[in-house]
Amino acid sequence: MNLRDLRYLIALADHRHFGRAAEASHVSQPTLSTQIRKLEGELGIALVERAPRKVMLTDAGTEIAQRARRVLAEVEQMREIARQALDPEAGTLRLGLFPTLGPYLLPHVVAPLRARFPRLELLLVEEKTELLLQRLRDGRIDGALLALPVDAEGLEHRLLFDEPFVLAVPAKHPLARQRGALGLDALRDSDLLLLEDGHCLRAQALEVCHLAGAGEKAGFRATSLETLRQMVAAGVGITLLPVLAVRPPVAPLPDLRLLPFAAPPSRRVALFWRRSSARAAILGALAKVLADLPPGLLSPKP
Repeated sequence: MNLRDLRYLIALADHRHFGRAAEASHVSQPTLSTQIRKLEGELGIALVERAPRKVMLTDAGTEIAQRARRVLAEVEQMREIARQALDPEAGTLRLGLFPTLGPYLLPHVVAPLRARFPRLELLLVEEKTELLLQRLRDGRIDGALLALPVDAEGLEHRLLFDEPFVLAVPAKHPLARQRGALGLDALRDSDLLLLEDGHCLRAQALEVCHLAGAGEKAGFRATSLETLRQMVAAGVGITLLPVLAVRPPVAPLPDLRLLPFAAPPSRRVALFWRRSSARAAILGALAKVLADLPPGLLSPKP
């Protein structure tokens, strides 16, 4: 058994197709197929169910592929320890962000990160929270920005900031004429536009709705914050938006009004990494830069 064959098995687990797995592994399909059969022979069990148009891993194959990910992650940690000994702030760092944060936070932190870590190559991965956690635990990314609460077993984290929510309403909505900050009771009996399942922001917004006595608008679930903004501006309904999603460089919409809350609900964002990570020191330093946002950026007031 060698690391190369484990990588082939992981590629097959990811792509469920011999041709695509071979392409991702930069080998020919016969080579990958031969090595998978060799691995099966060495272990004495079938790892793959082969069908004309479909490839599935057996139960044993799935478990071995999961363990192979951890093995390769540990090997990469060994290499990283060696690189860190030469230059602790160089190399490549793979950082995950969830979609309702990444596009809105990055314009404010990329320049400071480059200035602080000029020799660091930062590779960004945008996925929903559950996928980021899976990739983090599998060693496919080094750290992830996530909104609490998170199942943090085996992980360390540093709190970065609390991001308030504002209420977005159409320009002709009765609340658009409101002067001053809102109480949560302003949402009572309202139906809000929300994101589709899988977005952590959906769960956070539903929690606010529960506290305020509000609900979800039936028959509509957005795929992105920008869709929510556009639907509110079009008069379809109202929604909660995290404040970074309405700050420059995001362009304002003329038919959208943003209203602050007197006691704003918020989400708490933290940077997570594996306890065993060889990059813990640089991730801690990275967290300090990410937490040092420009004054007033997170203010819920327009």
